[in-house]
Amino acid sequence: MGLVVQKYGGSSVADAEGIKRVAKRIVEAKKNGHQVVVVVSAMGDTTDELIELAEQVSPMPAGREFDMLLTAGERIAMALLAMAIKSLGHKAQSFTGSQAGVITDSVHNKARIIDVTPGRIRTSIDEGNIAIVAGFQGVSQEGKNITTLGRGGSDTTAVALAAALDAEVCEIYTDVDGVFTADPRVVKKAKKIEWISFEDMLELAASGSKVLLHRCVEYARRYNIPIHVRSSFSGLQGTWVSNEPRSQSEGQQVEHAIISGVAHDVSEAKVTVVGVPDKPGEAAAIFRTIADAEINIDMVVQNVSAASTGLTDISFTLPKAEGRKAIDALERSKPAIGFESLRYDDQIAKISLVGAGMKTNPGVTAGFFEALSDAGVNIELISTSEIRISVVTRADDVNNAVRAVHSAFGLDSDSDEAVVYGGTGR
Repeated sequence: MGLVVQKYGGSSVADAEGIKRVAKRIVEAKKNGHQVVVVVSAMGDTTDELIELAEQVSPMPAGREFDMLLTAGERIAMALLAMAIKSLGHKAQSFTGSQAGVITDSVHNKARIIDVTPGRIRTSIDEGNIAIVAGFQGVSQEGKNITTLGRGGSDTTAVALAAALDAEVCEIYTDVDGVFTADPRVVKKAKKIEWISFEDMLELAASGSKVLLHRCVEYARRYNIPIHVRSSFSGLQGTWVSNEPRSQSEGQQVEHAIISGVAHDVSEAKVTVVGVPDKPGEAAAIFRTIADAEINIDMVVQNVSAASTGLTDISFTLPKAEGRKAIDALERSKPAIGFESLRYDDQIAKISLVGAGMKTNPGVTAGFFEALSDAGVNIELISTSEIRISVVTRADDVNNAVRAVHSAFGLDSDSDEAVVYGGTGR
C-alpha cells in the first residue's frame, strides 16, 4: 500500500459530527495500510464569514492582513480534525501551509505555488502519523509572508502535495458522488462519469464546473497525478481523472462518448469597448491595459468594422469580481486608446458543451445551437476549441439552456441519480 493524499471540502467538515465522520474515513484508510496525508478546507461557511467580518472593519482590507485572517479557518479545521483522529486511537499531526512547505509567489489573495518542500510532512508520516495540512495557504518565497491561493486553493494544495510526495492518488472528497455530466443542482438526471481525461476535465473546469477547479486539474496533468473525486457522505466509487482509464470497462465507456458534459458559469460579466479605431495595435492596447491590472479574460469577440466610420466594437468576458477594476483601468487608458465608451453587463451566463469526440463527429455544433433555439435561448457571444463550444446568454436563461442541451445530446440518466449531499456541489 502506498501514500494517499485526501482532501476534504468545507461541507464535509461543516460541524463536529462531520469532522468525526471524516476522521473515521481517514483512520480506515490508515488501517488499510496506506500512509495518509490529509488537506482540509475551513469548516462550512467560515471563509465567507471571515470575509464579511473584514469588510465590516475595512472596505478595502490590506492584502497581507486579509490573507492572515482567511487562513485562520483552515487552521481551526486542521487542529479539530487532528484531535478527532487522536480520539480514535491514531497518531496525527497538523501543519499550516507554510509548515508543510507550500512555497508561493508574493501575490496576496490569489498566490500561485512555486514549490513544495514537504520535509516535515515526510518525517511525520514516516513516524507513523497521519499528517493534516491546512489547505488554501502557503508562504511567499520572498518576504516569508502568509499567502492564500484563491478559489479552489485547497484542491490545488492537495494535488501539489501529492506530486511532491509521489502519492499514488489524490482523493478529492466533496458533497457529490463524482463528476457529473452537468451540475446536479440544475440537472437532476445528470449522469456520473466513471472516468474523464485531464483535457476534458480542464475544459469543464474552465467552463464553470465547480467540482474541480482549473488550477488543480492543470497541476495534476503536469505531474500525472490521478485524481479520484468522490463523496465524503457515501462509500460509492467516484470519478477518476487521469491520462488513461484505470480499467477496461472505463475505457469501453469512454471510447464511444462524444460529449463529456455540459457546464455553465454565472460568475462572469461582459465588457464591450465601443467605437474602437479599426487599426493595428488598438486591441493590443486594450488587452495590455487589462493584463497590467492582473485580470484574466475568457471569451473575446470583435465585430466587423463599420465602413463609414472605421470603428469597431470589442467585447470580452471576465470574472464579475474584477469588473469594476477593469472598467476603471480602461477609463484611465481611454485618451491613449481612443475608444468612444464602455458598456458593462453582469447579467450573463456561459454555457459550454465539452467532449473530445466532438471534433470527429459532424453535427455536434448544429445540434448544440438547435437545442438552444428550441429552448428559446438567444446567443450573444460564441467561442470554440477542438473539444468545446461555449456561448454567452442571458443569466435568466441558463438553467433551461443547460437542461435543453443536456437532453438533446442524450446525457440524461434514467433516474435522478445526481445527489448533492451537502447542498453546494463542492
